[in-house]
Amino acid sequence: MPKRVIVMNFDANAKAFQAFSEVKKLHASRGIKGEQMAVLTHTNTGVHQFKIEDFLDFTGSNKTSTGGLIGMLVGILGGPLGIMLGWFGGSMIGASRDAKEIQNAQVLFEHVGQQIGVGDTGLLLLADEDDNRSLNQLIMQELGGDISRFDYDEVETEIEKAKEVEEQARVRAQEDWKNSHDQNDTQNDTH
Repeated sequence: MPKRVIVMNFDANAKAFQAFSEVKKLHASRGIKGEQMAVLTHTNTGVHQFKIEDFLDFTGSNKTSTGGLIGMLVGILGGPLGIMLGWFGGSMIGASRDAKEIQNAQVLFEHVGQQIGVGDTGLLLLADEDDNRSLNQLIMQELGGDISRFDYDEVETEIEKAKEVEEQARVRAQEDWKNSHDQNDTQNDTH
């Protein structure tokens, strides 16, 4: 069973909430095997932030929206690295109405920022998929949304890499800040 990170977007924000409810039913009827799901809004406050509007952990392990892969993904998207690398602009990736299997997980960050545009609400789902037809039917046919699929393991690897890069950038920024202030203090002492 391939484990996927599934991004769904819609032409109306209310459809993301409807999809959240319908995917819960699909999971209950064993149409999919979900792990986590979140309704995600790309806020329009002028700063690229993603807000988790609703969250569900299907596994019963009571993970919170910040404790799992979805929380880490959202944190990276709205964090300094997401802004620094400009994952919020440019052309749409894959505008077709067909379900897409996207192999390069690094594309996920930019893809989520573009598919769930500023002011829009979408759905993120972590699920094992033997058969994608029931989810495709619900999201694309019944709700008129789009679906993009990413390999879970590749996304997890990319999140770990992004966290390392963020930490390195934070340490470097602190060192640069300290060094620039030490130089200013030295210059002020000599004058």
